[in-house]
Amino acid sequence: MRLCRMNTAVTNAPAPAQPATEPLRVTLVVGSNRHGRFGPVVADWLLDRLRDRDDLVAEVVDVADVDLPTSFEATPEATAALSGVTPKLARADAFVVLTPEYNHSFPAGLKNLVDWHFGEWRAKPVALVSYGGLAGGLRAVEHLRQVFAELHAVTVRDTVSFHNAGASFDDAGTLHDPSGPDAAAKTMLDQLVWWGRALREARAKTPYAG
Repeated sequence: MRLCRMNTAVTNAPAPAQPATEPLRVTLVVGSNRHGRFGPVVADWLLDRLRDRDDLVAEVVDVADVDLPTSFEATPEATAALSGVTPKLARADAFVVLTPEYNHSFPAGLKNLVDWHFGEWRAKPVALVSYGGLAGGLRAVEHLRQVFAELHAVTVRDTVSFHNAGASFDDAGTLHDPSGPDAAAKTMLDQLVWWGRALREARAKTPYAG
């Protein structure tokens, strides 16, 4: 059974065609709202990688700034919260989702944000970045792949993961050794751009009806 989503309107009309070289609109979803979270440190580093590229234009949705109920009730408060979030997801050509790992999975606040939307994710690529302890958040990533597959999104193969994340950055939020993460981010974002362009062109030519 699929929940009703008050904010999602899936149309059968093709999206307006865009030039293949037009930068992709990518929304970075920061997935933790836990007190004392480490996520903003990783998010700032990731935004720098996104903004270094001419083929991506980035904006941010931070779960900590979104007060959505878990009841999926169309309350005035929910409508107000969605008004600042849903347009950022709807206009995105691609996503980067940043997640920690809590108890071998991803946070409830991130799942809630994902579940409030449906059509916004469809036929779009998702890159996954994680942080945590020894596992680097990779178990959360594998769970997210299953969720996004159900939503008809495409997760890209390569990820960026920070193992023992707190020790990877100094007090100013700078990586002690950026070479590995920078190389991994380039590979991941190259894949995201390929999928983003291919799927943007496909959606413009033929509505996705999966």
